[in-house]
Amino acid sequence: MKRLIIIIMLLATIRTVACTNLIVSRGASADGSTFITYAADSHTRYGQLRYCPAADHRPGETLRLYNYGSLKFQLEIPQPAHTYQVVGFINEHQLAIGETTWGGISPLDKGNAEGIDYGNLIYVVLQRARNCREAIKVMHELVSTYGYADGGESFSLADPNEVWLFEITSKGSEKGAVWVARRVPDGYISGHANQARITTFPQENKKVKNSVSSRYIDRIFNKEVECVYSEDVVSFAKKLGIAAYTGQSKHTDADFSFADTYNPLTFSGLRACEARVYAMFRRAADGMERYEAFAMGDKNAERLPLWVKPNRKLSVQDCMALMRDHYEGTPMDMTHDVGAGPFHCPYRWRPMEFKVDGKTYIHERAISTQQTGFSFVVQCRAWLPNKVGGVIWFGVDDTYSTCYCPVYCGVSQVPVCFEEGNGSMSQYSETAAFWLFNRVSNFCYLRYDSMIVDVQRVQQRLENAFVHDEQHFSSAHSSDDDSPRLVAQLNRFCNQQAEKMMHQWHELDHLLLMKYIDGNIKHVTDGRVETTATGVVKFPQQPPYPDWFLRQIVDDHGKTLLAK
Repeated sequence: MKRLIIIIMLLATIRTVACTNLIVSRGASADGSTFITYAADSHTRYGQLRYCPAADHRPGETLRLYNYGSLKFQLEIPQPAHTYQVVGFINEHQLAIGETTWGGISPLDKGNAEGIDYGNLIYVVLQRARNCREAIKVMHELVSTYGYADGGESFSLADPNEVWLFEITSKGSEKGAVWVARRVPDGYISGHANQARITTFPQENKKVKNSVSSRYIDRIFNKEVECVYSEDVVSFAKKLGIAAYTGQSKHTDADFSFADTYNPLTFSGLRACEARVYAMFRRAADGMERYEAFAMGDKNAERLPLWVKPNRKLSVQDCMALMRDHYEGTPMDMTHDVGAGPFHCPYRWRPMEFKVDGKTYIHERAISTQQTGFSFVVQCRAWLPNKVGGVIWFGVDDTYSTCYCPVYCGVSQVPVCFEEGNGSMSQYSETAAFWLFNRVSNFCYLRYDSMIVDVQRVQQRLENAFVHDEQHFSSAHSSDDDSPRLVAQLNRFCNQQAEKMMHQWHELDHLLLMKYIDGNIKHVTDGRVETTATGVVKFPQQPPYPDWFLRQIVDDHGKTLLAK
């Protein structure tokens, strides 16, 4: 009997037009973990965690895939004998995947007329692969067999031992895709943000033939192999006449650049995309200032490297911090120009481009942005059992004001506040983290420089406690067997952490309203508004606007405001 299993990529798998990923190898982490981060930025997407249990499948059973955007039926593919459990973007074997979209050149950015899209590709791979190398193999098999229905995409891949960067684009009207994958060297970090980043790459007989039965595909299981690519990644570009090279004298395959061919640099690709990678690199590694001109849009300046060696080993909290950035300390700093207003709000409402007197200008596009639906830091640990080794530190809304809450890859249920179906973009829910965090952050935008301090105080207290509790819990269960009892404990722990977060964020929401109502700032001690001995609220502070802002008011309308 043939059974149809339907996956509709409504909310957890999304087509985000601007995302940011950080990739951290084992040797670059403080405790030997691997990390990838992901911010899913879209004004129309809802932050929640999708859960898909492991399953056994009968012969002839198939999977129906529906396009993540249009929700139209896409294709039907055979199921393997067994599929793995997936929680968000990590599976039960601690394989994790993140992505950023770059589209690429026309007509390749349109994808194949039929085929699997990148969103479904992520979840199908997570259900069928146990590590990065298997994921690359499955990706290749899927797009070779069924076609690839999207344009350019960069994927971050992590397992407990390795991290990889996989970049792919369609072949337009021709079935399939061209791609290249590189392992991030141990001790280094990488990242991507809606711009292809792999330029030249080692071409030493590591190509994978388009035939899925090719014996060459097994080369990616050779632990010494650190780069693999589709066999026609260069020849396809030559056939279209679009091949780009980095060599100055002669054009050889060794000089072929994937990024310059399939996603040539533009000002927006630099200023809105590479700049975000620069923002992460400059806060983690020394000597990054030399790439500032490149990040600001100069294509002729020294190019940002694919990976860098950090000046310290990164912890999970370091990774969280690197995802919180408005270009502070750079010429692109969003907290100090006039657009930030009198209270230094580092957000600019869309669209990013605007015109004044016939000239086109841009607002900066930082890592932290108001339209983030959700973000995460995935942590994978080889020394722990899979169920407790893999953690997705999950947060909703803007990365700067979110709180990252731990959810183990071994849970059989996600916390209610992140649960799929608990509210939506058109349905408010009191128990959904997405709506609570958006309520707090949107209120903060009114008097940002003061209110964000209160948010960060609660954020840091919670995240410090979560990291401490998670380390204690995983250590206590480091030798536990794969039992239902362990799963129940995982569920209980993750639910408790999420409930604690929701409770304290509700209290924060109430405090901010009481403290900052009507432009006043009341005195607060230990989370409570101060009152006199008779119960009267102490007279609130009424800090004036800064002088530069008042001068602008006078310059604009001073004659009618002049005091007599």
